[in-house]
Amino acid sequence: MSLSFRFGTVGSPISTPKKPGGSPGAAIHTRELGLGALELGWVRSVRVSEATCEKIKEAAGENDVLLSVHAPYYIHLNADETEWPKSRQRLMDAAHYGHLAGATEIIFHPGSYFGKPAEEVLPLAIDRLAGCVEELRASGNPVTLRPETMGKGAMLGSLEDTLAMSKAIEGVQPCLDFAHLHARPGDGTMNTYEEWCQVLEDYRDVLGEESLKDLSCHLSGIEYSEKGEQNHLPIEESDFNLEALFKALHKYGCAGRMLCESPVMEEDALHFQKTWMEVSGESAA
Repeated sequence: MSLSFRFGTVGSPISTPKKPGGSPGAAIHTRELGLGALELGWVRSVRVSEATCEKIKEAAGENDVLLSVHAPYYIHLNADETEWPKSRQRLMDAAHYGHLAGATEIIFHPGSYFGKPAEEVLPLAIDRLAGCVEELRASGNPVTLRPETMGKGAMLGSLEDTLAMSKAIEGVQPCLDFAHLHARPGDGTMNTYEEWCQVLEDYRDVLGEESLKDLSCHLSGIEYSEKGEQNHLPIEESDFNLEALFKALHKYGCAGRMLCESPVMEEDALHFQKTWMEVSGESAA
């Protein structure tokens, strides 16, 4: 029996050796750690050659490591007309080179409301994102674009926002950042078994039962204020109720990828994997 979720890190594991190093080395080391997924952290910019992409793809394939890409932070689906082309290029570059590297999912921050209500921002965001998917498909690129749920109320990226984008566009699915969902209200809520069950029911109701079998998730401990997310923390230093979340995921038969963004990435990723095995009764063999 294999695990329903593949666990791994966002960015190269901290303990990745200098040789072979880089993303190919990170893919190899991910498997050595006993993990099965890696998110390439291209969060500042996409600066990678086609030759390097080929090496990443080969290393991940040989070691049975699923790849995704975290696109650059500076993407705003709600940017003004002068800034949008730059945001769009960052997303498209991540999708182009990510596909060459063997990644099947491109995770990105959808940006800010810039003080506008969500219902005013979403139509423009959906229209622009649909254009990106159309261009990718026309070039034969099958990657899934995943807008991430964001940890501050001022940011485009509530659960409802990401579900609306995903319902409107085939080829778009949410990235559920559970730490962000916990931090976003700013009051310590979204941390119980019942609340996580509601999230998963909402997800299923909008995107269908099968969507729960292909989740892309981020997880870490988190520090927050009334305005939302402040910092990622090791899970043990936070108030995040890991068992409550995992029990809900298990109840609804969820599967997919669980990538850790904690400051002690692989340590917490392995802790998540062990806890999942305890909650689900699954084994890695």
